[in-house]
Amino acid sequence: MAIQPATAEDPWPVSVLGTKIRDYIDRLGTVWVEGEITQWGQSGGNVYGKLKDVDQDATVSFTIWSSVRAKLPQNLKQGDRVVALVKANYWVKGGSLTMQVMQMKHVGLGDLLERLERLRRALAAEGLFDPARKKRLPFLPGVIGLITGKDSDAEKDVLRNAQLRWPAVAFRVRHAAVQGERTVGEVVAAIEALDADPEAEVIIIARGGGDFQNLLGFSDERVVRAAAAAHTPIVSAIGHEADRPLLDDVADLRASTPTDAAKRVVPDVGEELAGVAQARSRLSGRLAQFIGAEISRIEQIRSRPALAFGDRIVTERSEEITRFVARGAELIDRRIERAESSLVDLTARLRTLSPQQTLARGYAIVQGADGAVIRGVADAPEGVTLRVSLADGAVRATSTGPE
Repeated sequence: MAIQPATAEDPWPVSVLGTKIRDYIDRLGTVWVEGEITQWGQSGGNVYGKLKDVDQDATVSFTIWSSVRAKLPQNLKQGDRVVALVKANYWVKGGSLTMQVMQMKHVGLGDLLERLERLRRALAAEGLFDPARKKRLPFLPGVIGLITGKDSDAEKDVLRNAQLRWPAVAFRVRHAAVQGERTVGEVVAAIEALDADPEAEVIIIARGGGDFQNLLGFSDERVVRAAAAAHTPIVSAIGHEADRPLLDDVADLRASTPTDAAKRVVPDVGEELAGVAQARSRLSGRLAQFIGAEISRIEQIRSRPALAFGDRIVTERSEEITRFVARGAELIDRRIERAESSLVDLTARLRTLSPQQTLARGYAIVQGADGAVIRGVADAPEGVTLRVSLADGAVRATSTGPE
């Protein structure tokens, strides 16, 4: 008989609702699902646990009856990544929904590697693994950020080896889960916290190796992107050589082990002091060599005659100057003598041509009243006053006319 739709006046009994939910869920049948075991508890031979989605925040409860448990692998445990054949089961009496596991097995390693390789290629195409993006580590970091498991061997190795190499080094330690469902969230939060710390100059993410599936958290895309976005240099020290996690590819430096990370991040004080001593020794040797060469060169310059016998140059130049002065005086005297002889000759010639000499021989110059020279009888008619210039003076006369 068909059941009428429920109304406020004619509601369904709870059993009817539960039965309908059970019948609807039963139609789903069995399905294969993949996830990570986040809870695994045994009671009376049965197993009660939870399976979490590997990418999203989604969880379902499951039950494995003892009859099924005996057929499953014995090494199943919390943190494993598995595929399971489940059947949804709604318990009408308790009003609860559980997933009854029919089969369960670990995810094949080949499947995981294929997924990781696809993610690796996608991130590489974005340039997250480009060597040009990698940041240089500081030579001597004052404060080192360390992300690792609490009280882990990795933490002890990093701290011990770093302090042996440089006792003054300081650490900011952030403990995080290094396997299991909490790994991704806690590691990402630790990276962001240390990257925001202004004193942390480099961040080491350390784990002491382990099973491949236990390292999957360090290949999670969220962890990889958090490391790529950090402004502080990241050192990956997961300690897993084969099938290494994607964090190794995006990190600014990959260390093979936590001990190797400490050695590569912190310089050895003994080696550095030895290096400084060697550098000082080489510098002193080069400086002594340079000074010795310069002293030798100065000695060579000082041994040259020009510097060894400086007064010789003055003496030689003094004698040369004396000769030049004597030669100059001689040339000047000769020049003066020739000039005087020429002056006497010119004076004699000038005197010979001078009108004064003509007057001295008894000649006179006759001028009229206007000063014009009388050159003929016609220029001196009778009664004209004349001026007669003689060798030693002049006299006045009156013309009596021509004779």
